[in-house]
Order: sequence, then structure tokens, then C-alpha cells
Amino acid sequence: MSLSSVQSTSSVKDQVSAAEWQARVDLAACYRLVAMHGWDDLIFTHISAKVPGTEDFLINPFGLMFHEITASSLVKVDQAGNKLMDSPYEINPAGYTIHSAVHEVRHDVACVLHTHTAAGVAVSAQQQGVLPISQQSLFVLSSLAYHAYEGVALNHEEKARLQADLGDCNFLMLHNHGLLTCGGTIADTFLMMFTFQRACEIQVLAQNGAAQLIAIEPQILAGAQAMIAGVTKSAQGMGGALAWPALLRKLDKQDAGYKI
Repeated sequence: MSLSSVQSTSSVKDQVSAAEWQARVDLAACYRLVAMHGWDDLIFTHISAKVPGTEDFLINPFGLMFHEITASSLVKVDQAGNKLMDSPYEINPAGYTIHSAVHEVRHDVACVLHTHTAAGVAVSAQQQGVLPISQQSLFVLSSLAYHAYEGVALNHEEKARLQADLGDCNFLMLHNHGLLTCGGTIADTFLMMFTFQRACEIQVLAQNGAAQLIAIEPQILAGAQAMIAGVTKSAQGMGGALAWPALLRKLDKQDAGYKI
């Protein structure tokens, strides 16, 4: 479907609650921000958000680029993957497997963001994973889990293993595959991914320098959670609410079309 036809999609604002509409606008903005930062992978990877007050979630229409996604084009599905509103689009089956696995057991999570960036996949292919060599890595390592690669995520039996590996962490590195973050808000989840992605980029660049790397002292790493709470002024989140309004201002200057 062309960009012009995507932009002409009828608004569903009058068909959903105010809370769902806000979630749709924020999730569409998140897709556009991921595209803006170059983390998208053509039409692949995915971001989901819970419909407030329900176990249903919103996910991208399979076949659209991230910069084309709007609040109204997002597809609403239940935990079984059934579409709950008429939509001309289907969803990515691998995306459904991964996102439904997290939403099914993590009731504290409002949003799940998954990427296949070059730096993220590069670090995910390293035996040691994320190294404690940057300030950004501290944020990630304070709540990081790993999940072994099992091929394209189409096997629903993988869901239980993914759930067990994730546990109560908010950062998940899928070996040989990519990065995943989950948080209590869309804003927090995006900021977590920004930090995760930056930690991976720094690691790859530092390794390319062929110099001996300086590891952050274990006692500093152990105190990372307390430091994060102080820096973000949020013991429960990553401080996304502080950055989100500024991110939206920047996005609106480029293209506010996500709001339709």
C-alpha cells in the first residue's frame, strides 16, 4: 500500500476510548521515532502496546514501513492474535509470538519494542554479550536477560522459554537476533531502547579500536539500580516521561502525520 493511501486511512478515534486513542498516538509516534533513528528493518521488527485496561494489544500492520504507521492503522489483537477491529492489514506472525509472550506474563509492561539493528545484532552474537564498559551499559546491565536463538520466532513453544529467560528484567538480548525492551510506558520503553542501542554501538566501536578495554568496577555496577533511580527521578521507570515531550516536538517538526 502506498504512503498516500496509508495517510488517507479513516480515523478510528471515534471508535475507541480516549485512553486507547492516546496509546495509539504514542505508539505510532514510537514507530516514527524508531524510523527517525534508523533502527527500523524495512517492514520487519515490531513494537506493541497494551490497550489500557485490557489484555489486548496494538501492533504494526505488516507491510508498512515504520515511517508510514499512524494511530489509526495500528492493528488491535487479543492474546490469541485475533483482530478485534476491522483492518485491511495482517500482523507479522513472528512479531505476534514474541510480543504476546511478554504481554501474557508481564502485567507490569505496557509496551514491548524489538529491533534488528546492526550494532544490536553484532553484540547479540558475542559470547559475553553486553560488556560493562560505558555509562550506558550500566543502565542495561542493571536489568538484562538473554535468550538463545531458536530460529525465526514462529514456534509458539518458544514462548515459555522466552518468558522464563526474560523473568522480571526490562532488557532482553536475543542472541544472534537483536534487542528487546519492555516498560511500564511507551516513553520508558523507547528510552530503554535508545540506551540499549547506544551501549551496543559504543561496544562495537570500542572493540574496533583494538585497544585494551577498561571494565567498570563491580561495586559501581552493583549500585547501578540506585544510581538510575536518582538520575531519572523514577524508581519505577527509566525516566521516559522527561524525554518524551521533547522527542515528540522534534518528531512533529518532521512529520505530525502519525496522529491520524
